Amino acid sequence: MMTARLIPNDENIKKGDDDYFSLAFARIENHYFTNKGFFSSDSYLLDNIDKIRHIDATIVQGRYDVCCPMMSAWDLHKVWPEADFKVVKDAGHSANEPGITAELVAANERLKNKIKAGR
Repeated sequence: MMTARLIPNDENIKKGDDDYFSLAFARIENHYFTNKGFFSSDSYLLDNIDKIRHIDATIVQGRYDVCCPMMSAWDLHKVWPEADFKVVKDAGHSANEPGITAELVAANERLKNKIKAGR
């Protein structure tokens, strides 16, 4: 409950006291780890970027993310320069951190406005 956030969140930490929550969380995490994220290789996304290159996207990365290191996001952006790349200077991994949340909402607003404008 500590590794996903830059700044510890007591409410989030308390979730770990709930055995049912902890077991469910561990099962989901391990399901993805055991199945290698459901990709056939570690570089599958990078090697097949042309399949999604046409999609408007924003890569949002917390500067202090220890779950998904910055280099992973940077490598993705290098092969997909069409995607916006946002580094949140005061965040880790969690989408619930204020800076990450703000960038995700802003990215969705940009996409919504593009759709409304007909691109």
